[in-house]
This record gives sequence, C-alpha cells and structure tokens, in this order.
Amino acid sequence: MNTVTVVLNDKQALALAQFAKRVTWTDMRACAVDDQEAELIRAAVDQVARALADIGYDPR
Repeated sequence: MNTVTVVLNDKQALALAQFAKRVTWTDMRACAVDDQEAELIRAAVDQVARALADIGYDPR
C-alpha cells in the first residue's frame, strides 16, 4: 500500500470531491488502456472520495 499526502485549499478539496462524484465509468474507461486498468482507476478515485468525505468534503 502507498500513502499519498496532498495539501488542498477548501475550494480545491470540494472541487475534487465533486469530480470524484461526477466522473463516470465511461470517462475512466476512455482514459484507460483496458477494463482492468479502468477498474483500478475507479477503485483509486473511490478511495480519494472516501478520504475527502472523512474530512468533511462529501458532496452528496
């Protein structure tokens, strides 16, 4: 496992949380070389979204 630390201001954190909520499978698949990579991307985006939600950026 890897730990990634980033410093975001409030607007950046909220925008990233909104992006993670809105990005679709089609978007991820278009950026991936195959379905397996797209699944990995989705899993990573989901983890980032959960981390943002844990600190109060949950745009649901």
